[in-house]
Amino acid sequence: MDDMDFPTPDVEVESVDPTELKAQIDAGESVTLLDARMTSEYEEWRIDGENVESINIPYFHFLDDEIPEDVLDQIPDDRELTVLCAKGGASEYVAGSLKELGYDVDHLNNGMNGWARVYEAVEVTDYDGAGTLLQYQRPSSGCLGYFVYDNGEAAVIDPLREFTDRYLEDAEELGVELQYAIDTHVHADHISGVRNLADEGVEGVIPESAVERGITYADDMTLAADGDEFEVGDVTIETVYTPGHTSGMTSYLIDDSLLATGDGLFIESVARPDLEEGDEGAPEAASQLYESLQERVLTLPDETHIGGAHFSDAAEPTEDGTYTAPIGQLVDEMDALTMDEDEFIELILSDMPPRPSNYEDIIATNLGQQEANDEEAFELELGPNNCAASQESLADD
Repeated sequence: MDDMDFPTPDVEVESVDPTELKAQIDAGESVTLLDARMTSEYEEWRIDGENVESINIPYFHFLDDEIPEDVLDQIPDDRELTVLCAKGGASEYVAGSLKELGYDVDHLNNGMNGWARVYEAVEVTDYDGAGTLLQYQRPSSGCLGYFVYDNGEAAVIDPLREFTDRYLEDAEELGVELQYAIDTHVHADHISGVRNLADEGVEGVIPESAVERGITYADDMTLAADGDEFEVGDVTIETVYTPGHTSGMTSYLIDDSLLATGDGLFIESVARPDLEEGDEGAPEAASQLYESLQERVLTLPDETHIGGAHFSDAAEPTEDGTYTAPIGQLVDEMDALTMDEDEFIELILSDMPPRPSNYEDIIATNLGQQEANDEEAFELELGPNNCAASQESLADD
């Protein structure tokens, strides 16, 4: 919709930066959003939060010379409004039309595309291994990544292509050299940044077990097998093979303190098993996942923290603002982790959410079988991740 030429509003409309909006939401401020995208886009992907009121009225309702009364009746006039759309064009026009009528209104700069570029680094203060561990958070899609550094060296796990420059800039600011860019698996919801970082001189690492899926660039990567270790200063990153979400799913144990599980286990749910072989292969993958959780993950000490590659709206951050939790806590809170195998398989196959948008094209791009320029890659991955087995939290179930 933002490809349309909207008239310039007759009144000046202030814009709010996506990072400012995120700060308001995080601070617990009441936020009222008027989302002017089409209803189908809104229902698939929107900005949520306990303190966020979101109203969807598509932009075309504001194109007449006079906005219909039944439309205005849906819009509160007793508080500040932020109008948003896909790229920022329609929202500025809608906000201007409402401001002319006396509404206290601004619009979101660059719309949902701008929201998708919000990327924050939060220190994992409960991490007690060597060095310092950061968790990258992308609120638009719930993507998480990890950056560990010590004694002048660093590694990033599950980097996103969109933020290739960010990792390099963060390393420079911290005075460390980025040694490794590591993927946990072939992702289905975002474009991996491992190859782009490898082009910048960083050693790219992918799971050896994922190569059979048809990865075309394996010869340019270091292949990580179960038990392999990577050193970053005094930090040891151990490879732990944990198939289930995909056949190549691999976790990385960071200095015996935090297990970066990719999409194998989240703090609010377990993985969905159908993104590689579809519904027909899901039962076998679910059985693999059960075995990985029971024999490779839950056998670690209870105090070992879990850090997944995603979080959903159902996840609650810890006091340090990260989406991590000790294994012992997850076992106490998530019945799925104490079920027998048949119950487990039945549970995670019972109510899986829709598959991620464009997942087939994203997988093909991450395998190197399909090309996408930076803009195409960014457009492909817009939307929710949907890599968990349930849209609702399985913790405290």
